[in-house]
Amino acid sequence: QVQLVESGGGLVQPGGSLRLSCVASGSVFSIYNVGWSRQAPGKQREVVARITSAGSTNYADSVKGRFTISRDNAKNTVYLNMKNLNYEDTAVYYCNADLSVSKIVRGTPGTWGQGTQVTVSS
Repeated sequence: QVQLVESGGGLVQPGGSLRLSCVASGSVFSIYNVGWSRQAPGKQREVVARITSAGSTNYADSVKGRFTISRDNAKNTVYLNMKNLNYEDTAVYYCNADLSVSKIVRGTPGTWGQGTQVTVSS
């Protein structure tokens, strides 16, 4: 079983950028599919990006062209680079992982990090 710890959240102005990191431990990270999900107050949790163990990526329409997910298996880390942030991006962002891609897609992976807050505000 892999454990996940996110970092990199914070306060940013509209139009700004942030890079979130998700560091894994406890298992062979390279075989896991990884996703980033977010949840804003009063809203449903949303899967914003995913990357498979083979490196294929996919994005929600709401972030396409602005967010980039990548992984460095040598560092057991997945990144979410976010640019041109807007108020609607304010949420707690969670890294998650599973051996099943379909569980990542459905937003029901077996392993979750503790979350990191991203606040977009002027």
